[in-house]
Amino acid sequence: MAEPLVVTMDGPAGVGKSTLARMTAQALGIAYLDTGAMFRATALALGEGAWDLSGAELEARLPGIVFGLTGVGDCSTLLCNGAAVGDEVRTEEVGRWASLLAVRPEVRARQLQVQRSLGLGTSLVAEGRDMGTVVFPAARRKFFLDASPRVRALRRVRQLEAMGQAADAAAIEQAIRERDRLDRERPVAPLVPAPDAVIVDTSELTLHQVFERIMDAVRSS
Repeated sequence: MAEPLVVTMDGPAGVGKSTLARMTAQALGIAYLDTGAMFRATALALGEGAWDLSGAELEARLPGIVFGLTGVGDCSTLLCNGAAVGDEVRTEEVGRWASLLAVRPEVRARQLQVQRSLGLGTSLVAEGRDMGTVVFPAARRKFFLDASPRVRALRRVRQLEAMGQAADAAAIEQAIRERDRLDRERPVAPLVPAPDAVIVDTSELTLHQVFERIMDAVRSS
């Protein structure tokens, strides 16, 4: 049996990772794994303040949160305890909880174990913040997407408004800058490009232009 194909796509919030990873998975006919949603679902399942739990309590509770992945491309579905993960994890509050929880080594160790197990048996495009550096360092092709905080905030405003949620651009930009700081400065698996990643600044590019760059790089690997 051929070894599963793994493509990683890392970067901060709001650079278009989710859309582009899903498009890439669809084009390649493989699964799409949203690891950010895994952290968000974990944060929601554990509840507010979980980042302050003792290491022993976190280690006891984390195995009770079970993830699965079904389908390919646009039909990929992340499951948490048997239920599809949806928009309930996409709020700014849950995003903040996830960033605070992600600095806990017990949480990162558990997520690493689960994510690697999913990639062992399934070809996939893995989207997150440390996919190419920590989780899948031997991935065939790695990408790191970036954009300015202002551009990312405006994109997030449009996304939230499309979901029927109120959006304050200034507050969202401030939250993005704070999440960036937490992600880039955390001692475990900080947000940095892998040495062999293809880096794409999406600030001034259309979605189609970024997608074409990604696919050109994948085809040449």
